[in-house]
Amino acid sequence: MATVNQARAAAIPRQGTHRRFSWMPYLFVLPHLIFFLAFLAWPFFYGIYISLFNFDFLRPEFRPFVGLENYANLLINRNSIQFGDFWRSMGNTGWFLLYSVPPLVIIALLLAVLLNGNYRGRNIFRGIYFAPYALSVTVAAVLWRWIFDQGGLVNSYLGNLGLLQPAWLSAIPWSWIAITICTVWWTIGFNTVIFLAALQEIPDSLYEAASIDGANRTQQFFSITIPMLRPVLIFVITITLIASANLFGQPWIMTGQFYLPTEPVMMRIYNEGILQNRMGSAAAMSVLFAALLLILTTINFRVFGQTEEQ
Repeated sequence: MATVNQARAAAIPRQGTHRRFSWMPYLFVLPHLIFFLAFLAWPFFYGIYISLFNFDFLRPEFRPFVGLENYANLLINRNSIQFGDFWRSMGNTGWFLLYSVPPLVIIALLLAVLLNGNYRGRNIFRGIYFAPYALSVTVAAVLWRWIFDQGGLVNSYLGNLGLLQPAWLSAIPWSWIAITICTVWWTIGFNTVIFLAALQEIPDSLYEAASIDGANRTQQFFSITIPMLRPVLIFVITITLIASANLFGQPWIMTGQFYLPTEPVMMRIYNEGILQNRMGSAAAMSVLFAALLLILTTINFRVFGQTEEQ
């Protein structure tokens, strides 16, 4: 008993003594902090600074301060050049979020459940589903542009069957269908791997107990799998929203740079700032779009977080 009391007394710090300060934890964090400040924090705040000017990279001596005029042209002034183009591209991005996020989450979860089974050759199938994610956006978009081109693979098969041959890359809604299929095929492997890793952490004893109680596979999925995966679902939905909102390469390559019905907001920002040399308004578009993504992410955490607490 005395030994235990002596150990407790030794564990209590004496008055007047201080813990030795160590730089070691900060040294481990320092590389990430440097990259964060250089490639995230500084560009973000510099972008806010640029949005307050009529900024011209080619004429450093002519950068008049305009205050919130760039934001007013996007939010209030309907007669401005930027107003219509910006909100049209925002609408296009919104439609793409509705088209792409549900299949990228739901189909990825179902694939993960199938790939989590115990059968021969499952590792081969896991590699097959993840392989497209290793491709660049250029390779994926060029491949699917060849497939959906007017004389491409899909229309060739449809023509042989005597069916309608849509203009996949030059008409709505076919263009969005082609872009969505390309995006889902290209990126669904990443979400599938995340879900698969989370499924392997669920104890088998939960499913065994449910089977003994008479629950079938569907009931086990909605009563055990979904609740256990809710934290991962929040993460997957969040990163999928952000990734889909940053759509750029697929419509640029598949439907063309100036095809307005599929111009997302990221392409609008590029055209506004780089091609038309209006960096101030382009920066304002970026700030507003970042704020919108922050709001969507917050809503996602609030909705699924409250469900998780309940």
